[in-house]
Amino acid sequence: MPAWLERVTARRAAKPADARRAALSPWLQQYLATGLLPYGSQPGYITSWGEQKAEPIGDGFAGYAISGLAGNTVVWAIERVRVDVFSEARFQYQRMRNGRPGDLYGAADLALLEHPWAGGTTGDLLARMLLDADLAGNSFWTLLDDELVRLRPDWVEIVLADRYDAEGNRVGYRKVGYFYYEDGKLGGTPAVFLPSEVAHFAPKPDPLASYRGMSWLTPVLREIQADTEATRHKLKWFENAATPNLAVSLPREISPDAFTEFVEKMDAAHKGTDTAYKTLYTGGGADVTVVGADMRQMDFKVTQGAGESRLAAAGGIHPTIVPLSEGMQGSSLNAGNYGSARRSTADITFRPLWRNAAGSLAALFQVPADSRLWYDDRDVAFLREDARDAAEIARIEASGIGQLVHDGFTRESATAAITARNMTLLVPDPAWVSVQLQQAQKALATGNGGNGVPVPVPAAAGQGGQGG
Repeated sequence: MPAWLERVTARRAAKPADARRAALSPWLQQYLATGLLPYGSQPGYITSWGEQKAEPIGDGFAGYAISGLAGNTVVWAIERVRVDVFSEARFQYQRMRNGRPGDLYGAADLALLEHPWAGGTTGDLLARMLLDADLAGNSFWTLLDDELVRLRPDWVEIVLADRYDAEGNRVGYRKVGYFYYEDGKLGGTPAVFLPSEVAHFAPKPDPLASYRGMSWLTPVLREIQADTEATRHKLKWFENAATPNLAVSLPREISPDAFTEFVEKMDAAHKGTDTAYKTLYTGGGADVTVVGADMRQMDFKVTQGAGESRLAAAGGIHPTIVPLSEGMQGSSLNAGNYGSARRSTADITFRPLWRNAAGSLAALFQVPADSRLWYDDRDVAFLREDARDAAEIARIEASGIGQLVHDGFTRESATAAITARNMTLLVPDPAWVSVQLQQAQKALATGNGGNGVPVPVPAAAGQGGQGG
């Protein structure tokens, strides 16, 4: 047996049966035992693509990274905001009570997310996860040697097996593992991982696949190309004259040699930004006509600005936040409008991304039964309200806590309920006495010879609970 296969088999054999997903598919059992993949007529693994043997991630990752992220200013600006904000969150466990979220708390095993690899931080991990997911639609991570290891997404295949109902009819597919080909060598032997060994982050599902994600750049490839061409057009406009296009006509009688000589001298004297705005002199019957349009006549800023806004919409970032030209006009920068744009961006873009990332990474942890792996966004600067809003929120929360305590709940549970926005966390205060019973005590004390000594309320009368 090859050495690499011995390591794979030993690693799985060392795990408890429940961690190894005892019901492995026959092809995977065969692979772990022999190292042979069941191609051909043998019952094998297939995907929603039909004849392909696995669900490939696609080869657009490198192209999106080079031509999209590194080759387009607008894509870079949008992605910069996405990564910078996304990488500020942290991870903690969150208690669940009666199906509702409770308080956040830390644990020793979460140190792996704080230092995922030597010199790495939570921010580094989140930045890498989002870059992979945004460019390839998927981000894959596994745990090796007590570190989180990134699996480059375009070198991963999601392995699927047929799913059957009770009558033996095929009904969709189920994920049974991952193949990882280092350096993308599809002809080599892949590293094999079980579903429980990989954190798969795919925030935008691909409608043509069962488990694969899709990049947000895919629907706007033409917009990216158009914006790139517009920028190129602007560059060419400066290169060729930085003035309106000219059409120069010469007399029919001119010889070819004289025509060529005239063109060369014309280009040498007036082509390019270094010779722009010089006075044009012609002779020998040359007729110069302005053709086309200049930048103002084309309304170039509006044309390119509309495409930028469409890219920002696909990336889930308001144009005011990036900022882009259309987002920097009119009332967009007013305090109220900017705050609204920031809140909508956080609600529809970043919180769903954080929730998905936490759920994906939970596959690599033994999450306590009464908790879930969750994100902590309290220190994210992008989500902070201004001082006035923060003070108003604190005042309302303090008032709510005081009212709950007055109504007969413990101060601790009232604080927890307001903080988590979960009223099921409220706990009655056993020492609390309702207003009616306080009045009854006062009346009894007054009637006891007028000595002002309270008379204990009978137990039967004191069982009024929290009546108000």
